[in-house]
Amino acid sequence: METINHLQSLPSSQVAAAVGALSRADRERFLIAAQERLRRHGQREFYRLFPSKGAYRRQLYPRHMEFFAAGSDYRERCFLAANRVGKTVGGGYEISCHLTGLYPKWWPGRRFDRPTKCWSAGKTNETTRDIIQAKLLGSVQPRGSEKWMDGTGIIPGEMLTKRPAWKSGVADLVDTIKVKHVSGGYSTLGLKSYQQGRGSFEGTEQDVIWLDEECPEDVYGECLIRTATTDGLVMLTFTPLMGLTQVVLQFLPDEMNPGAAAA
Repeated sequence: METINHLQSLPSSQVAAAVGALSRADRERFLIAAQERLRRHGQREFYRLFPSKGAYRRQLYPRHMEFFAAGSDYRERCFLAANRVGKTVGGGYEISCHLTGLYPKWWPGRRFDRPTKCWSAGKTNETTRDIIQAKLLGSVQPRGSEKWMDGTGIIPGEMLTKRPAWKSGVADLVDTIKVKHVSGGYSTLGLKSYQQGRGSFEGTEQDVIWLDEECPEDVYGECLIRTATTDGLVMLTFTPLMGLTQVVLQFLPDEMNPGAAAA
């Protein structure tokens, strides 16, 4: 173990030569330790997002900070922006905070001091799986005869200690998963899609609902009902590819809303 710790403390330029001088048994032990270190590093993306310094420091993302801060005052928020500007990362980061309770010291928005009930939804079952699920939970991996998520998404892998329930009829799509909360107990994350229709959004109260990509108006209305009694949050992150729909219009200021201007 002392040898392995010494190797891991060396500059990367010196590691190859040092490993080559080891016995075969020590090389195998080092490889196992290095693989475990890489696995744990991959499960800690949450802690690397929006740092205070460096090329990706949060000061360079004022719109993300504005979106987070608005959660303190508003139940409904929309991050309406162009493609490839980090909308999904922003939504995924916030819902990860609410699920885990791992709010950074700089967090300007709403906080929950208990485990939460949350939904995340996308356009179709497949896009929910390939975008939202992958962004939050990572990849599907086998553990014996069971399927788990590998925890390489935004939600820290250390918080995913329970096997997910899988949605029937869609390969490798999580239905619900428990997420460990720092206060004790577990939050619940459910994954849905607009493809399932408004009826699939009926029924249960939720604390936070994150809608990635624009949703139908009736689905949005149902989400507002689900969060009404909990004083919960509804977040939308999307590019308005369908034009000035009713969902888009309700988030535009009056001077940019043709209907409001006409009235």
